[in-house]
Amino acid sequence: MTEAFSILFAIALALTLSLKLWLGGRHIRHIALRRPEVPAAFRDSITREQHQHAADYTIAKTKLGLLSAWVDTALIAALTFGGGLQWLSLHTMQWFAAPLLSGLALIVAVSVISSLVSLPFSLYGTFGIETRYGFNKMTFALFLADQIKGLLLGAAIGLPLVALVLWLMDISGPLWWLWVWLVWSAFQLLMLAVFPTVIAPLFNKFQPLQDEALKARIESLLQRAGFKSQGVFVMDGSRRSSHGNAYFTGFGAAKRIVFFDTLLSQLSHDEIEAVLAHELGHFKRRHILKRIAMAFGLSLLLLWTLGQLLHAPWFYLGLGVAAPSTAMALILFFMAIPAFTFPLTPLSSLMSRRHEYEADDFAAEHTRADDLISALVKLYRDNASTLTPDPIHSTFYDSHPPAALRIQHLRGNQA
Repeated sequence: MTEAFSILFAIALALTLSLKLWLGGRHIRHIALRRPEVPAAFRDSITREQHQHAADYTIAKTKLGLLSAWVDTALIAALTFGGGLQWLSLHTMQWFAAPLLSGLALIVAVSVISSLVSLPFSLYGTFGIETRYGFNKMTFALFLADQIKGLLLGAAIGLPLVALVLWLMDISGPLWWLWVWLVWSAFQLLMLAVFPTVIAPLFNKFQPLQDEALKARIESLLQRAGFKSQGVFVMDGSRRSSHGNAYFTGFGAAKRIVFFDTLLSQLSHDEIEAVLAHELGHFKRRHILKRIAMAFGLSLLLLWTLGQLLHAPWFYLGLGVAAPSTAMALILFFMAIPAFTFPLTPLSSLMSRRHEYEADDFAAEHTRADDLISALVKLYRDNASTLTPDPIHSTFYDSHPPAALRIQHLRGNQA
């Protein structure tokens, strides 16, 4: 059984990497072939230079993603088949006699290694690609401050949570996975509630919207849509990037609307109202609740599966580990499971794209479809989003429909 599982995991890991490389290669070739000319539907709104800028930007990001896929796969292979996790486990057990502390140390060690491996990609993405294509506004000091804040926040929140999970796994008997799921679900709901007012302000400044005319339009839209929030805020996104965005955050009574300051400078009031109506559509069509329910259901299934593997020697030995523990089980499981589930990614993408169409339909009902179309075109242009993604790559990865299909759908709402 051990050898069979090792072979199965190696095949899954290799197939997942091969699929990522094939999809990325298709995407790059498809965009490069269509780089010379702007698609007919966008020739009145996007110049050839802007179209080619977006093509080059997307290709650069895709190439970086492919290199990252190689490195991530090599890291997993080194930690499992290469004996890296076994070596770390032996050392953390020497450092700490208590199983809970040695388990925490092992998880921290793996997290640190993973973060260090991904750091060069983050640096190059920010200070290489984003800077080269005119989007990065972040200084290295701000980047470093974000990393330190994220590290401290992760330790303050993550270490007690992981310690609780490991403790529950040890003392809760065969149904430990159910207790861990309940704790995890409660934690997720708590984070949704406190993120807007406690966590997000650690990284960005949020100011109430000052434009009274725009605020009046937004309040009118909220009233028409039957939506209540704790306020409309502007975030200083321009400190880090010139990309624009808008989003809802929070849960229940803690909901708030957030606009990037860059978005407000890019769009007219009519367009901002249409973008907000789209975001409202996600709430009114219960997309947020559906996604939360799906995430909770999936986490329950994954934890139950781990419960069946926790005491299976072949699970550990097949992944290069001879020292089973609850911490090691968590690491191995969540390291191995993506190799087996990656081919299912299009299912999640399909659901997300359907939700985007439904939110667009809601926006077209409460504002003018033309305003949302013009807003989307400006966002595609200013964010350098490619207008010509490879269809298979898009079907697999993209949470939003391709630009041409989305705008075609909105124009159908005008009929």
